[in-house]
Amino acid sequence: MNALLHCRVLTRRFGGVTALDGLDLSLPRGEILGLIGPNGSGKTTFFNVLTGIYAPSSGHIEFDGRDISACTPQQIYRAGIARTFQRSRLNLELSIFENLMIGNHKRLNSSLWFNLMQRGALAAEVGAAYTEARELMRTFDAPLADRLDEPMAGFTMIDRRRVEVCRALISRPKLLLLDEPSAGMTHEETRALMDDILQARERIADLTIIIVEHEMGVIERITDRCVVLNFGQKIAEGKYREVAQDAKVQEAYLGVESIHEG
Repeated sequence: MNALLHCRVLTRRFGGVTALDGLDLSLPRGEILGLIGPNGSGKTTFFNVLTGIYAPSSGHIEFDGRDISACTPQQIYRAGIARTFQRSRLNLELSIFENLMIGNHKRLNSSLWFNLMQRGALAAEVGAAYTEARELMRTFDAPLADRLDEPMAGFTMIDRRRVEVCRALISRPKLLLLDEPSAGMTHEETRALMDDILQARERIADLTIIIVEHEMGVIERITDRCVVLNFGQKIAEGKYREVAQDAKVQEAYLGVESIHEG
């Protein structure tokens, strides 16, 4: 298996609470993995540990052949992991383009000398970044590509979500983490956003995705495989329809009901 990510007995404790408990997980390149489980099962904690917001209490994370267990969020971002958040982190006063550039700082020359003294090179860099941002937005929604200079405050929730995903993708990550991308959207908007994500996956070679999502229809539709957490432990792994019929998974979600029926 050409694995991009390996987690071995990954654990995170907060005082006497174990939020992530000995998680083993491998992720092949190009896969979309669904990470599901009841509220408080450890999904967002896993994202926060993976991106360096929290250090592991024990265990190891290997990403693209490198141990990143002790890396800072900045180092992990530069290694090729980008994420979105359940709650919007956009600056609504800034334009689409300006919000996208917040996610692209590792590829921009931010030195004071460059910005003050090499004005021609700076203009060329900004122009190239603008062209790239427009093409990336066109992958998601063609009309948005022609509105890069408009402030985010005037856009709908689905368009804001599109920009958030593109802000994560603009840095050309190897691994994209999506935390509840359907939050705050209608079923129709969610379907449209998933269409965009699947289209981006086809166009971006080897793009690997982990998605945390409560909408099981989304998980069933777009994932290649699922991992189910409960109380910080992995209780099931496999195709969605397989894990949906697992007795432990059904009990974790709804007692004795199938999560597919829920």
